[in-house]
Amino acid sequence: MQTCRLFLSGLLLLGATRALAQSQVDHGPSAKQAVARRLTSSIAVDGRLDDAAWATAPFFDDFQMKEPIQFGPPGDRTEIAFLYDEHALYIGVRAHSSNPDAIPRAITRRDQYGNSEHVVISLDPYLDRRTAYSFSVTAGGVRRDYYHARDSEHDGRDFTYDPVWEGRSAVDSAGWTAEMRIPFSQLRFNDRPVQVWGLNINRWIPQRNEDNYWVVVPRDQAGYVSRFGTLTGIEQIEPRGQIELLPYAAANANHRSRPEANNPFDQSWNSSGRLGADLKASLGPSLTLNATINPDFGQVEADPAELNLSAFETIFDERRPFFTQGRQYIEGRVGNYFYSRRIGGQPRGRADGDFVDTPDNTTILGAAKITGRTPAGLQVGALAAVTDREFADVYHTVPDQFDRQEVEPTSLYGVLRLQQQFGASQSVAGFSFAGLQRYFDEASPLRERFTSRALAGGLDYVLRFQGGRYELSGHAGLSRIEGDTAALNRIQRSSAHYFQRPDREIERYDPTRTS
Repeated sequence: MQTCRLFLSGLLLLGATRALAQSQVDHGPSAKQAVARRLTSSIAVDGRLDDAAWATAPFFDDFQMKEPIQFGPPGDRTEIAFLYDEHALYIGVRAHSSNPDAIPRAITRRDQYGNSEHVVISLDPYLDRRTAYSFSVTAGGVRRDYYHARDSEHDGRDFTYDPVWEGRSAVDSAGWTAEMRIPFSQLRFNDRPVQVWGLNINRWIPQRNEDNYWVVVPRDQAGYVSRFGTLTGIEQIEPRGQIELLPYAAANANHRSRPEANNPFDQSWNSSGRLGADLKASLGPSLTLNATINPDFGQVEADPAELNLSAFETIFDERRPFFTQGRQYIEGRVGNYFYSRRIGGQPRGRADGDFVDTPDNTTILGAAKITGRTPAGLQVGALAAVTDREFADVYHTVPDQFDRQEVEPTSLYGVLRLQQQFGASQSVAGFSFAGLQRYFDEASPLRERFTSRALAGGLDYVLRFQGGRYELSGHAGLSRIEGDTAALNRIQRSSAHYFQRPDREIERYDPTRTS
C-alpha cells in the first residue's frame, strides 16, 4: 500500500487565515532621506574623520530616542555622512559624548561586542521593504554584521552573513568617531543607473541605557525594514562580478603513548590528510555560483553539548561556510524541508567486528549552489550535492581476518527555492522543494536501514496590505519517502512516529509499506 502524508495550513487549502493588524501612525516607510555624495579624493579608513572628503560631506543628525523615552531628544548628538566611489560605500560617524572617558569600548572578537557603545547601519539595497544588511562598529573598533531575513529588527537575524568590509573607530575629547568602507561586491542590488536604498541607523549608549534611531519604530508596533527611510544619490554603479578561489590542504596526526592492545587501527601514530577547494563566481548581475570539492571541516566549530530527553533528534546549527553563505535564498519561510547537516555528516550505517575503524564524515565529492535575485523580484536558490560511498575497516580476531563493510551509500541531494515578490506592499509567494536519492547495490544490507528516496516541499505566501499594516500568510507542504519494507517499518515504529500505538487514529502501522 502506498500512502502520502499531506500537511496543510493557511487560507490556501484549509481556509484558515491569520491577519496581523499593526496599529501604526504612518502605515508605511519613513519619508526621511539621506544623500550620498560621490568621492573626489581618497579616504584612509582609520576611524578618524580627518580626510579632506569628510569636510564637505553632507552630515545629518536628526535622531530620536527610542529608549528610555520614546521619541525624546537624544542625550548626545550623532552625526552620519555617506560617500561612495565606483567600488564601495563609505560611512563617517561622529558620536558626540558629554563624558568621553566613560565610553565603554571593550575589545572583543568579531560579532561579539558585549556592552560596548556602537553604531549600526542597516541597508535595504533591493528596497524590497522586507530584507536588509546590517553593519556595526563599536567605540573599540569591533565589527559586527548580520542579515535581516524578514521584516523584523531582532527576529530572523542571520549571523552567518560574513562579508569582507572595513571598520575603524577612535575616541577623542568630543566622543568617538568611526569610518566604514563597504564594498559593493559584498551587497546584492539591482543593476540600475540610479540607486535608491532603504536605510536606518541605530546608536546604542549602554552607560545610560539609551537607544537612538534615525527612524524610530514604536515599541508597540511591528515591522522594521518596511519603516526605513531612503538613501539616495548613488548613481552609475554596477553589481560587481567576482571570482574567488580558496584551495586548502590540511593534515592531522595523533600520538598515543599507550595504544589499545590488539587493535590494528590504533597505532602509536595515526595521521591523515585532505585537499579541497571552494569557488565563488558571479553569473551576470543577479546570480552567484558557489561550488566546493571536499569542503574544509576544519573551519567548523565544535557543537555544544546537549542532553536530549525528547523523542526527536537534536537539530544542530549549520556552521560550514559553504552551506551558511546565502542560505536565506534556499531556506523557505516555513517548513523544515531541508537540513544541510545531513550532507557530509557522520556515516549512520553499522559495522560489526571486534575492532572497527569508521570514517568521521561522509566525503562530499562535490556541491554547487546558485543564489540571487532578478530585477523582476524573483529570488532564486538552488543547491546540489553528491556524497561518496563510505566503508568501515573491520578486524575479526577469530579468524584473524580484515574486512570492509559499507556504512553509507552514494547519495544525491537537491534543493530548490523560488520566491516572487509582487504588489505595491511587497507581497511574496514561494515554492520549496528538497529531494534525496540513495544508490544501493542489490545485496547491500543498508537497504534495510535507509530509505532510497525522500521528497519534500511546499508553497507559502505572505500577502501584505496598506504598506505592511496588515498581513495574511499561509503555507501548504507534503513529504514522501520510499524504500525497502524493513526501512519503512523502522521509521513507522520509531519514537518520532509510533504508528504501532493502538490509540493512533490517523496513521496506522503497516508492515508491508514501501512508501
